Amino acid sequence: MTPGTTRTPADSLDDDDYPAYTMGRAAAMLDTTPAFLRALGEARLITPLRSDGGHRRYSRYQLRIAARVRELVDQGTPIEAACRIVILEDQLTEAQKINQQLRQQPPQSASQ
Repeated sequence: MTPGTTRTPADSLDDDDYPAYTMGRAAAMLDTTPAFLRALGEARLITPLRSDGGHRRYSRYQLRIAARVRELVDQGTPIEAACRIVILEDQLTEAQKINQQLRQQPPQSASQ
């Protein structure tokens, strides 16, 4: 969005970070419980935004993270370990992106 433009409600539809989902809706989408989502918040893996009334709101990005943790937990991984695995996977993905960007840069000469 450029400075001076206003955000329309439709702009939020494609925003992965827009907190569009209530706790109940998010839990239903993930086929889990609100307690599971609260546990992810307590583990500081995801931090939902709060509505004016204080209710938790989750983004699509946060739901993807929660879904990955749910997969690991369903496979028998303790929730704390699943959260750590997801954090490490995210860090690895970011490091790989940076590595790829550095590989695409032209080599610098030794005289610089």
